[in-house]
Amino acid sequence: MRAAVVTRFGGPDVIETRAVPDPEPAAGQVLVEVAIADVIFVETAIRRGAYGEFFDVRTPYVPGSNLGGQVRAVGPGVDADWIGKTVVGRGVAFGAHAELALTATDLVEVPPELDLPTAVAVYGDGFTALMLEELAPPMAGQDVLITASAGGMGLLLIQLAHQAGARVVAAARGDEKLELSRAQGADVLLDYSRPGWEKSVLEATNGRGAGIVFEGAGGELGAAAFSVVTDGGWFSAHGAPSGGFAAYDPAEAERRGITVKGIMDLRADSTTTAVTGADVMTRAAAGDLRPVIDQVYDLDHVADAHRALENRTLRGKALIGLRR
Repeated sequence: MRAAVVTRFGGPDVIETRAVPDPEPAAGQVLVEVAIADVIFVETAIRRGAYGEFFDVRTPYVPGSNLGGQVRAVGPGVDADWIGKTVVGRGVAFGAHAELALTATDLVEVPPELDLPTAVAVYGDGFTALMLEELAPPMAGQDVLITASAGGMGLLLIQLAHQAGARVVAAARGDEKLELSRAQGADVLLDYSRPGWEKSVLEATNGRGAGIVFEGAGGELGAAAFSVVTDGGWFSAHGAPSGGFAAYDPAEAERRGITVKGIMDLRADSTTTAVTGADVMTRAAAGDLRPVIDQVYDLDHVADAHRALENRTLRGKALIGLRR
């Protein structure tokens, strides 16, 4: 089969398309003929060799986590009824950016209301967005600040907050991304490429600050977002595209009564929430989660997808298409 392979840690150029052996499903595994795969920012950091404390990855490896396609075979102990079904799931030890990939049995059959690209686009980000929705306080009547608002997950969070009755303050870089945020339900638009943007959060909330912050930008932008959480508020530091998660002083958070959630609270294998992949598909089929797909790259251009993520040129999601 053909696969994108990260040959060594480094820049996007280390990704090559190669012929590799077809995987064989072991006990408890499913072999999927991949049609569409997701690509998210954290994969670019892993490719550079970052986050070794979270991901045990050694080169060469096939990148990509979330995928969709048709089940071709199952391993011992797996119900053969899966064969032929169109599903979404997560690759085993990554591996999604290939014509064939292994998944565990926690995959989900795609409901008839969703096309496969939509199902894949919503699966990973939707999982995290619903975890955040469950972890956060009730959003009705709250001022909710969402940074990196025009990314795949930021747009879903805008939708959820808007549906919940929040006043949504969206922060992103540039007019085009902010208008996309408005289209998803944002009430206040702030360009965080402008110095002192966080002061506009206070102005927009009559000096109160935001009661809930979904912080997806990281770095200094994340630290600025933390500075405008209201006392007794809630803050999620889940994004790190700026090079690291939002820096904050735990002592200040405790003194001000701010609840902080980090990336370890959002692991798919976590027991902190009860969200399942089936929940994501159900909410997407109901129209609660509507992913915005910007670009679909083919297998020979996975490196270009990584560049687009790193250069912040995407408006929503990037996907990898495997069908010729």
